[in-house]
Order: sequence, then structure tokens, then C-alpha cells
Amino acid sequence: MRYLIWIDRINLLLGRTVSFAVWIGAALLVFEVISRYAFGQPTIWAHGYTQRIFACYFILIGAYTLLKSGHVRVDVFLVNRGPRGRALLDALNYAFLLIWCLALTYEGWNFFQEALLWNEKDDSALAHPLWPVKLCLVVAAGLISLQALAGLIRSLAATANPALAQPGGLANEP
Repeated sequence: MRYLIWIDRINLLLGRTVSFAVWIGAALLVFEVISRYAFGQPTIWAHGYTQRIFACYFILIGAYTLLKSGHVRVDVFLVNRGPRGRALLDALNYAFLLIWCLALTYEGWNFFQEALLWNEKDDSALAHPLWPVKLCLVVAAGLISLQALAGLIRSLAATANPALAQPGGLANEP
């Protein structure tokens, strides 16, 4: 189970690190507003960079959010279930998430390679390259896949032994 803790720690570290991107994006927006309205000198670059910062933040924070159980859950199916039933439904959810994320990682890699190969750019005045955001998508989907795999293993273990789903069991995050 050392690998599960390793996955958790990677996503915990990345999530805490990436969370500072919000402040960078907010600072760029404030700079743009002050530049535009206080000095009458709008920038042509701030909007595009802010979009990319927030796009990368949004997709890279997904594995951290999964680790911290921050995604929206439909508890209607979980309310009247015991620990084993909840663990089984969690395992089913993690299995579907894992399939989806692996497909997203595969296709994202293809999108990234094409963007890099063809030097794909957006339609803004500065023609920003698109490959960095597409690379963030691949990395994020891969990390969410790893976190989903860790959750699936923990859920299957809790299905076999419901005591593992309790505090102090296998399902604890760092």
C-alpha cells in the first residue's frame, strides 16, 4: 500500500503547488484592469495568459480535489447503504472514472502531439501556442487516473473488509 500513499503525496504536493496559480491569474487580471482604466493602456497579452493560467489550474487541481473528496457526489444511492455497500458503489464509480481518465489521457496525448507537431496557435493577437495547455491536460488526466486507481484499490479493500473504510483504516489520505 506504499504506492497508494506515494500517489496521494504526489497529488497533494501538486495540488498545493498549483493552487498558487489562482493568485498569479488574479494578479494579472488586476494588472490589466489598472492598466486599462487607470492609465488608459490596455494590454494585449494579459487576457490570453490569464485564460491559460486558469485552464491549467482547473485541470491540474482535479486529482487533488479527488484526493480530498471535493468533487460533487450524488449521495442518494449511498444514504441507506452500509460500509460495504458504500465501498462497492465507490469502487464502481472509481472504475468508471479510471476508464474515462485513461481515454482522456490517451486522446489528450494525441492532441498534444498534433499541437506540437503543427505548431498550433490560438486566434489571439499574440498567437499563443496551444501545446502547453494540452500538455497540462495530459498530465492532469494521468494524475487523476492514478488517484482513481488508488481510490479503486482502497474501495475494493474496504468492500472485502469494511473496517478499512473507517477512520484509521486504509482509506485515510495524508
